Amino acid sequence: MSAHATTGDSGHSVADAAWHGMRDALSLPAWVVGCSLLGVGSLARDAGFPAGAAVMSTVFIWAAPAQAIFFASVAAGASLPAIGLAICLSSIRFLPMTLAILPLMRRPGQNLVTLLAAAHLVAVTTWVEGLRRMPAMPLPRRLPYFFGFALTCIGVSATTTLIGYFLVGALPIALAAGLLFLTPVFFSVSLVAGARGIGDWTAIVLGFVLAPASTAAVGKDFDLLATGLIGGTAAYFAGQRRHAGT
Repeated sequence: MSAHATTGDSGHSVADAAWHGMRDALSLPAWVVGCSLLGVGSLARDAGFPAGAAVMSTVFIWAAPAQAIFFASVAAGASLPAIGLAICLSSIRFLPMTLAILPLMRRPGQNLVTLLAAAHLVAVTTWVEGLRRMPAMPLPRRLPYFFGFALTCIGVSATTTLIGYFLVGALPIALAAGLLFLTPVFFSVSLVAGARGIGDWTAIVLGFVLAPASTAAVGKDFDLLATGLIGGTAAYFAGQRRHAGT
């Protein structure tokens, strides 16, 4: 590859990286996350929203739990400030993900708008796959790859949200639950595939072990927070100790 292409100044190189991201997304991840959004469309219709509102919720929020909170809260007559606060709290988990992945794509001279757009596209799927795939790429290819990957996931998710809107009541409960279960299974497989050191493996193992214990100890409202704090802290120190030993 020429120096001109590796610097990322070539429009062809940028387009190729974006297409690479699209192909990787369509190979499986986009369809997995899209299946999890089928239920959001059904919920939007049950709450009395038009199909366009369901699709736009995926484009602008793109987080099934937050979307569910939005439609259920509006249907229940909650105030807009309360709805906004609830969505904010449910999505606060994306902050550490964003802080972890943006440095992989940041280059000197990038404008704030580009970084904000990339931050909006951070979700569990793009975070897991981005951390797994992008470190091996040349820096100039990472941002267009990420945009290609994430926008493809959003496009597929918006389409499945629309499909779910018109399929309300047509899917058996067992099938709908199975589609939702695809997402955590895929995340787990991706995390295992991307694990590179003792810190990664410690986090994965403790996540599975501590999750049921945290639910029993602090309840379902704070179990993920407790699991993340305990397991993440232990994984961090395990990784630091390994680096110190080497």
